[in-house]
Amino acid sequence: MRTSSVGLDTIKTLLKLLQLLKLSLSNRLVLSTVLFAAMGSAQAAETDTLTVAQLLEYQNIAWIIWGGVLVFFMQAGFALLESGSVRAKNAVNVMMKNYTDMCIGGLAFYLVGFGLMMGTNHSGFVGTDHFMPVALSNMDWALMFFQMMFAATAVTIASGAMAERVSFIGYAVAACLICLFIYPVFASWVWGGYFGGTGWLAELGFIDFAGSTVVHSIGGWLALAGILVIGPRLGRFAPDGTPRLIAGHNMTLLALGGFILWFGWFGFNAGSTLSITGNIGLIAVNTFVAAVSAVVSYMLISRSLNKAILLSDSVNASLIGLVSITAGCATTTPVFAIIIGAVASVVYILSSQALLKFKVDDVVSAVAVHGFGGAWGTLAAGLFYTGDLFNLSRLGVQALGVGVALGWGLGLGLVMYKLIDLSFGLKASRLHEQRGLDYTEHAELGYPEFQKQMFDSKSLTERHL
Repeated sequence: MRTSSVGLDTIKTLLKLLQLLKLSLSNRLVLSTVLFAAMGSAQAAETDTLTVAQLLEYQNIAWIIWGGVLVFFMQAGFALLESGSVRAKNAVNVMMKNYTDMCIGGLAFYLVGFGLMMGTNHSGFVGTDHFMPVALSNMDWALMFFQMMFAATAVTIASGAMAERVSFIGYAVAACLICLFIYPVFASWVWGGYFGGTGWLAELGFIDFAGSTVVHSIGGWLALAGILVIGPRLGRFAPDGTPRLIAGHNMTLLALGGFILWFGWFGFNAGSTLSITGNIGLIAVNTFVAAVSAVVSYMLISRSLNKAILLSDSVNASLIGLVSITAGCATTTPVFAIIIGAVASVVYILSSQALLKFKVDDVVSAVAVHGFGGAWGTLAAGLFYTGDLFNLSRLGVQALGVGVALGWGLGLGLVMYKLIDLSFGLKASRLHEQRGLDYTEHAELGYPEFQKQMFDSKSLTERHL
């Protein structure tokens, strides 16, 4: 390290001043030490001063990480909502699926999925590098973390839809394959090319800011595929096809899960700016008003039809409002966000009733909320684009993306789940479904004080490690 000429001149001047001051040798040494230490601290401070660009980058990294943490917390929301929506005998199984699909999917996404999604994508169809990365910039690591959380969200949507009759091992295999290939490949068509190139849907001008289609519709169509392969729960439909209610065991858990999902959604949408200087205020407002508009709309519709206003449907209405605004939260205004949310509740009601007519047993209405809600939100992002409203050309591109997502998610999902069913087994046996998957799959009981008389405790503990 070389000392600058300015620094040498300063040192010489200080030495002369010390000589002029008639101090003892010891005092000179003390004073010179103090002066040189102060000079060193000043030079170090000058060297360590960050530029405005560096400060902004660090702030953006912190913002992305914080957004990812909020999206991670949404896993708890899904777990609570789904657990409350099932019977007590399946509460542990639902919690286990939400806890472990994140782990399995996160590992698969790091090993392969991130490269397929964000790697160099000159073809427009898939990334070709950055698999299992070990040397990335701080910003790149933050982006990977954020996208890992999105992948975990996409895979867990199917958990609640197939609850109470799906094999845990079969579900775990599906979670791995979704994060390994199905989700990242489609995501690369819209958000890919971070390290070079761009996805083919993005090239056409497809708008999906935070994932109405990329995350939610793909997850919803995969959920539909799983439901179609394993069929409905025992007793869900009468012999003539009339649906029978199978009530969840804890509405408090369901509502708490809804609150947590709503809370995390602000990180989901606003965090997708990947920059703290983005229009995060507008995004947060749009996110909120779309959700509240959907709930109010559902309540008015139920009241006008002289039907009960259900807590479960109110929570789902808020969720479909959130799903629907996710695509256009950065490109529309609050007035249109309110309209998007209000229409979303109508989409929820109509799609839920249509699925029941086709004997589709979706325990948490995931297909209606995420599949159909994501499709409506993606179309709405094209319709209500600020500065260019109702552009039919843009709407056509949005419709193309919605159709491609349906074909990719539902088509590959049917193939994947059918192969898993033939190899590992996807549907739980009739006996296991009757006894409850907490006992048969995990040898644990969600409510042992009330269930211990049904099962021999010795048979439970013998299956523990």
